[in-house]
Amino acid sequence: MIPESFVQDLLARVDVVDVVGRYVQLRKGGANLLGLCPFHNEKSPSFTVSPTKQFYHCFGCGAHGSAISFLMEHTGASFPEAVRSLAASAGMTVPEEPRSPKQRAADSRRKQEVSRHQQVLDIAQAHYLRELKGSQQAIRYLKQRGLTGETAAKFGLGWSGTDRRGLATVFPKYEEAILVESGLVIEAEDGRRYDRFRERIMFPIRNTRGSLIGFGGRLIQKGEPKYLNSPETSLFSKGHELYGLWEGRSGIRSEGYVLVVEGYMDVVGLAQHGLCNAVATLGTSTTPFHIQKLLRVSNKIVFSFDGDKAGRKAAWRALNTCLPMVRDDVSMRFLFLPSEHDPDSYIRAYGADAFRASANEAAPLSRFMLEELASHHAMNEAEGRAACVHEAKPLLSLLPESTLRLQIEREFARMVQLTPEELAEMLRDMPDPAPGAPSGHMAAGRSWEAPESAHNSVALPRDTGSGGYDEPPGFMEDGGYEAEASLSYFNDAPRVPQARAGRNRKTSTSRMVTPLAKRLLRLLLAHPELVSSLGDQQLEILENGPHLVLVRDLITLANLSGARHAGALLQAADPGSDLAAVLISLTPELLGEELPDPQAEWNDAMHRIELEAIKAEQSALIDAGLKDEMSRKRYQELTRRIALLQNNSTRQSTVK
Repeated sequence: MIPESFVQDLLARVDVVDVVGRYVQLRKGGANLLGLCPFHNEKSPSFTVSPTKQFYHCFGCGAHGSAISFLMEHTGASFPEAVRSLAASAGMTVPEEPRSPKQRAADSRRKQEVSRHQQVLDIAQAHYLRELKGSQQAIRYLKQRGLTGETAAKFGLGWSGTDRRGLATVFPKYEEAILVESGLVIEAEDGRRYDRFRERIMFPIRNTRGSLIGFGGRLIQKGEPKYLNSPETSLFSKGHELYGLWEGRSGIRSEGYVLVVEGYMDVVGLAQHGLCNAVATLGTSTTPFHIQKLLRVSNKIVFSFDGDKAGRKAAWRALNTCLPMVRDDVSMRFLFLPSEHDPDSYIRAYGADAFRASANEAAPLSRFMLEELASHHAMNEAEGRAACVHEAKPLLSLLPESTLRLQIEREFARMVQLTPEELAEMLRDMPDPAPGAPSGHMAAGRSWEAPESAHNSVALPRDTGSGGYDEPPGFMEDGGYEAEASLSYFNDAPRVPQARAGRNRKTSTSRMVTPLAKRLLRLLLAHPELVSSLGDQQLEILENGPHLVLVRDLITLANLSGARHAGALLQAADPGSDLAAVLISLTPELLGEELPDPQAEWNDAMHRIELEAIKAEQSALIDAGLKDEMSRKRYQELTRRIALLQNNSTRQSTVK
């Protein structure tokens, strides 16, 4: 295990600009450097690297992190591999924390297990490839579907054979548990074993690093199920993976968008005709994990569905999953083919140019959403329009604050004959949609994907569209620094969800209306050295602030890690924690912010926090009636303290 202290020393010695610059052509853009994002296809640069704060951020796809995370994301290296690579370039030797024999044995077992599973799948894949070469039946089927040997080889298509125990020819120890664990073999209740895949064209499924993690099999004769996937294993979870994403990397970049289809054969058939940008979900509805992966490879997603009732229902489920992740710089569209066609048959009938033309005319998410809502109600009647509003409210509440949300709401308001202000008032009073709770037709308003299995049962936080997630409880309250807002800052008021919080916020862009907790977090993230200047009085103020939990957590993280810049703090934060999510959401703001005197900014924020805490205590004393001498004396002490703080603030402003 690599010590955290070494990681921080390494990040203090390497330059993220040099690391990123090996892979991305960067140019000067003010205090930062700009380039085309290596994580998604774009024509104008939105990828920014900060040499002073030592992190990168893409305003297009939300990619962000330190020099270490860049190597992990871009090259597919593991954390230890990325650290060792950077250490070698800096002339440093990576130390290893001493581990007990039990810990080393557990690590070794885990590595061996992954390695064995990988080897088993690779052996099975080689077997399926050999079987295909010897099966005229399977080859004839592929040719009938219009596939050439070159396309079959590109996707590694194979044939499972017809023998119930065909894999026994390549696995002499057919009774080994690993064959069942890897999903290749099924063990019946009576102990008998047989191959999971028989009489099927085999589609190897690879992860984003190109490693084989599972299989999909398609029957070539009539039968059920037509498609069969590997089961959930330590390497494979169908709710997380997309077939063809690895093979379609270059095609997605060249076409400028990623096409999401429903079947393996659709992906392969489209590639046969030169459309190499398609991916397929693995027999499951589109999940938030899928959307996150898609947004990493392109800022334009086109979902292709059949035009029948089942296709539109699947499209509606996909739309619900997309809503919390829409952004102004992302295009999500829905293509509905004629009911007699799937993507494979359509491109064979009409050609690639016709398919591209259809994709270019796909309905934008906003149009599909509004037209689908209107189609289920009598829009020429007041009752029908009211019912439409009722169904739409949970959907609209899922949209993050953005220009696109504003546009959709205005179009919807016109459609239901409301003013934008009337609709906004209704949405402001709308309670949060319950996670996973269906609402309206076809589960409208579902904000969380229902788990497909125990392996995929963890709900994802809603993406805010700025690279972060909904603010966790205890982060901050809305409101500025005016006297009337002081009580709400320290009281336990209900948290305003990120998707609707903007409606109650003041619109000034001045830092004076930025919530105090957010201001402190941003200052600490940009200038970790501020932690060393904290005195006992400031620490006591922070300790007593009920909504400053994450500020205290960040101070602790900075002290324990010794991080010296923002990139190092991002690296040190525990992935998936509330603090990490908030820090990620703050990174875009840091890129355009250079403060001449961060210490003065910090002191000013602390004065405001103390001032509001005092006013809150005074209000509590007044509410209690100031009935005894002690309470009256305390009130006077607080009044004197307020005067002192205000005088100090006035003097500092005069000096400035």
